[in-house]
Parts: sequence; structure tokens; C-alpha cells
Amino acid sequence: MPTSLTITELTERFPDFRVAVLVCDHLAIPAVRPPELDRLIAEREAAARARYGGSELAEIPGIAAWRAAYKGFGIKKTSYRCSVERLMKNALAERPLPAINPFVDAYNAVSLAAVACVGADDLGKAEGPFAFRYSRPGDSFIDMAAEAGEDPNDPPKDGEVVYAGAAHVLCRRWNWRQDARSIITPATSRAILTIQTNGWGDLDAAVADAHDLIGRFCGGRVSVAVADRNSPAVTVV
Repeated sequence: MPTSLTITELTERFPDFRVAVLVCDHLAIPAVRPPELDRLIAEREAAARARYGGSELAEIPGIAAWRAAYKGFGIKKTSYRCSVERLMKNALAERPLPAINPFVDAYNAVSLAAVACVGADDLGKAEGPFAFRYSRPGDSFIDMAAEAGEDPNDPPKDGEVVYAGAAHVLCRRWNWRQDARSIITPATSRAILTIQTNGWGDLDAAVADAHDLIGRFCGGRVSVAVADRNSPAVTVV
């Protein structure tokens, strides 16, 4: 089934935004992280510390690019940081990347190595077409990180950049936090994964890395397309 994605609404204000769309079919996600992936993640955490240890987060080029992009749509609070900044902060502080499941853990390893934002959604629970766009009245979002007793309904603010499917917002503040309804689990057999850069980073290398790690640890077949200002709407077959 073809899967389409567009970034058309963002290209004028954010002309350097590029996103690779990976559709992953026939996945077999293990219930626990295999030792080989454990070792790979530990190596990448150590490599991040070797390369960026002693640096301020704002001095790391990939993170600086995303901080600038966030300011471009009005996000100034330090509590709202892109996904890769959180991963890098933990790695530099020698806090291990969380063990969620091998698919998520593998793409977090890609994200850390590339200093690029990576996220994924279960295509059995999220329907396209997909878009990186500005928020709209009626957008809904269920916060996956809501504390017990809190209302998880947290719709985006006016003018916020979001990643959305046909039915609801999949990620708020571009790549800050994911909606709870389409998270990847070991039961996921088909997923859409995005790798995002914004003026810095080797997107092609990150795509190759993701293709390799998904195949090694979760099997399946991966198809790829890349959206940018010259080709803002793409379809993965």
C-alpha cells in the first residue's frame, strides 16, 4: 500500500528541512533487546562522549540546528527540546539509552550517531497521508508521557509545527514528544519511520544505518523516499 508524506507547508520558512521516510514491512520485533544491540548502543554512547564530551549541548551542530528551528516557530522554553537533544544529554551524562524494544532502541542508536531526530509510528494504528505541517483547529494529541492522574489530552498550540497523520497529531513540537496511540511495540508488523535533519547532518548515511539496523534486529523490508524543498511531497511504494 503506498504511503505518502508532505512537508509543503514548512519549506518556505524552513528551506533546509529534509526528512527521509522509511516504510518498514513484515517486521518481527523481539520482546527484549539482544546482546549485540546492547553492545552497539554502548559503543555509540561512548563515541558520543568521545566526540562531544566537554561541549555545551548548544555547541553540537545537529542540536544547534534544531534549537534554531524551534525558535523559528516560537519555542523558547528549555523544557521543550528535540528528541535527539534528550538522547545526547543522557549519553554525555553517562545515563544509558532506555531499553524500550529493539526497533525503537535501534533507531535511537541511529539518532544518536547521526545527531538527527528519528521517530516511528505503527502503521496499523496511524493512517496517512502524513505531513509535517502547522497545527490546525481540532488537532488532537494524547501525551505518551502523561503522569498517572493527569489528563493526557494535550492539543498543539496555534502555529506549532507538528507531525500528523490523517486522524490525529503523531508528534508535537516537530519532534519533541510522540502521541500515545501509535507507539511501536513488539506486536508492530508495519511501521513508518522518519529521519529528520534541518541544515546539518548526513541524511543518506543515517538512512543506510537505519536500514541496516532494522534489518539486522527486526527483519522485514524497508522502502525509502526523501522529502525536501525541491520534492516536498513523496510517496513510498
